[in-house]
Amino acid sequence: MALASLLILLTTAGYAVLCAVKPFAPCRKCSGIGVRTRRRAVIVCRRCHGHRSRLRVGRRLLNNSRSIHAAGTRPHATDRKATPWQ
Repeated sequence: MALASLLILLTTAGYAVLCAVKPFAPCRKCSGIGVRTRRRAVIVCRRCHGHRSRLRVGRRLLNNSRSIHAAGTRPHATDRKATPWQ
């Protein structure tokens, strides 16, 4: 049981490091090429819009949690002259 928990923890930590170091992965729809072939026509990939990469799920979760935290915390008052009641 402890070994399985350790393995899950190491896998999660490894994925978090991967998302921090390399936030983009090749597009799964076009295999990182940026275009798709349909009926003799070459079309720009709809999923990645021709950029050939996508944002990883873990990085998307990290960005979302950062924006929620930033929206929910109070800004630090650095300038006292900026308040309207003084």
